[in-house]
Amino acid sequence: MPRIVSIWLEHWPITRLRRAARGSRDDLEDGAPVVVAAAGPGGLRLTAVDALAASLDLWPGGPLARARARIGPRIVVHPSDPEADAAALARLCLWAKRYTPTVSPFRASEGGDGLFLDIAGASHLMGGETRLMADLARRLAANALPARLALADTPGAAFALARHGGGFSPCIVTPGVTQAAIGHLPVRALRVDPAMAESLHRLGLRRIGQLMEAPRAPLAKRFGKTLLMRLDQALGLRPEPLIALGDVSAFSASRGFLDPIGRQSDIVVTASRLIEDLAPRLAAADLGARALRLILTRVDGLDRSLDLALSEPTRCPAAVARLLDLRLDRLGAGLDAGFGFETVRLEVTETGTMRPVQVALRDADRAAVPRVGGHLADALHQRLGRRPLRLEPRRSHIPERAQRTVPWQAEKAVLTWADEAKALDETIAMRPRRPLVLLRRSEPVQDVLASERDGAPCRFHWRARLHVVTHAEGPERIAAEWWSEAAVARDYYLVEDEAGRRLWLYREGAHEPPAPARWFVHGLFA
Repeated sequence: MPRIVSIWLEHWPITRLRRAARGSRDDLEDGAPVVVAAAGPGGLRLTAVDALAASLDLWPGGPLARARARIGPRIVVHPSDPEADAAALARLCLWAKRYTPTVSPFRASEGGDGLFLDIAGASHLMGGETRLMADLARRLAANALPARLALADTPGAAFALARHGGGFSPCIVTPGVTQAAIGHLPVRALRVDPAMAESLHRLGLRRIGQLMEAPRAPLAKRFGKTLLMRLDQALGLRPEPLIALGDVSAFSASRGFLDPIGRQSDIVVTASRLIEDLAPRLAAADLGARALRLILTRVDGLDRSLDLALSEPTRCPAAVARLLDLRLDRLGAGLDAGFGFETVRLEVTETGTMRPVQVALRDADRAAVPRVGGHLADALHQRLGRRPLRLEPRRSHIPERAQRTVPWQAEKAVLTWADEAKALDETIAMRPRRPLVLLRRSEPVQDVLASERDGAPCRFHWRARLHVVTHAEGPERIAAEWWSEAAVARDYYLVEDEAGRRLWLYREGAHEPPAPARWFVHGLFA
């Protein structure tokens, strides 16, 4: 059973204006009544009023001229900005996802000044519904967001109690007693048109409880299906699914099935056809899919989503189908198709630019196929569950800082090292030899004996073993960046011992009695 929290943000447009003006000199805080106005029938009309304006008998929907006549020039009027209000509400919805992933803002028909949270299955993470509601109310108050909260079994009941309850906030309705909880509320709490609520009021139907007892056929004949639909939704007799806030994909396609599917091959074929539908739209924008999300909806309404991250943009259906097949192989029975999937949806969650290519003398589909390196990296990612990494050079000569690991991206992995070599005014061939194994931390060497004061070592102890050097190359001096004051120049040597081991070690500093130079092993050659 769903458990819906309704948060009604009192004076929301004015609260948004106050938060936007925080820290600056503004006329919102000078003690005058504040209203928001927009063009309406008969001229400018109020769309929002603050608490002080409401105490002076001003209300949303009233004419601005009447407000000016009553209050005089002291009244502060701001133009309505629905887009800014909606954007601020969307940011608040993202914040509210700390409590539950299902967060839905009020629609325009509901005033656009609040949000719903479905906390079913999530309230225990906060210690229960009572603690969750208390924590939510405390955080809203601490952020200067005046709000009224209500918890009920349906969005309609929660909305009615938060907006028109008038009692203690937060209001928590015990499951199964929705009818008794909202029976005393006015009919306008059902989110019906104000004109319809006024007509019901003239007929003597002023409370929701009276509407429950009235014959349904005459109501449907006179007021249409909307009134009874809203009543049934509030009572839980008709479902009202919430549209959760999420990122809307600019490139998406879906396909429904009368006979649900559940086999892996059917899912892969469907996904391949969906990317075929999206490919022309992506090509028209010179884009390719870098990340995809496949959403499978079961017949019982549960969603199962799979994310595919690609190393380079692609529009190739065969490549996407192959990666999805590998992913489903790894998932196995964890897919849990139940009685089957009735809807398959594919969304492009991240795009990348694809350069136009000549396709007149070759198969056009091959232009969208990933390069071999990228295809292999993506296949390993889906098979192993971990994204492959690659080494990326950094602008530093110090070995431990000269490179780092980053997620594989095929188009950047081909020329990166050559580009960096050119930027450092050297080529790959001119670079000194580097060990295949670079130790995470250079390890100290003891008992170093050298034939010359600043020459290569003749023997040393490392890892509790004596190493006698038979061949040495160097030194190669590597210093840190000129702006680094703490770093000391290093002299690197490539040495080979009697057992054939080839080590890369360096001397830090010079022999200056009484402080001898320190030696370290930094890498191993094959």
